[in-house]
Amino acid sequence: MDYIPTSLIKACPDVFSELISTLANLSFSEGIFPSRLKKAAVTPLIKKRGSDPDIPSNYRPVSNLNNISKFIERLFLEQFQTHINSGSNFNQFQSAYRQYHSTETALLHTLDNIYSGFDNSQPTLLVSLDLSAAFDTIDHTILLSRIN
Repeated sequence: MDYIPTSLIKACPDVFSELISTLANLSFSEGIFPSRLKKAAVTPLIKKRGSDPDIPSNYRPVSNLNNISKFIERLFLEQFQTHINSGSNFNQFQSAYRQYHSTETALLHTLDNIYSGFDNSQPTLLVSLDLSAAFDTIDHTILLSRIN
């Protein structure tokens, strides 16, 4: 997928950083991402060890992108996250897709709220919703036809 090997980009950072930043700035200002960088190599990986490999729903697609598209994506994400995080509608308890936040920090925050409720003799109710099965509703025949 890579037109330029990652090792070469790392070996010549002065040259490639200028080229990549120019490409990124053009992409951001024009609102167009180069179509050659939109292609990915999709590899189906088995979800759980021991699953039947003959059942398509036991696989999840993993996309391997071009390294330059990853650099541009990271540059965009940095600008976009700064904009989103500074907005008035941003929820300070958002854990997904935030630096230094994870499911672990969300769980710790939830447990802290539960323990504080118990300590203050407040009634506490926790409702959990597992949406992991929702991703198994992908039409695998459509997915396989797009891969080929």
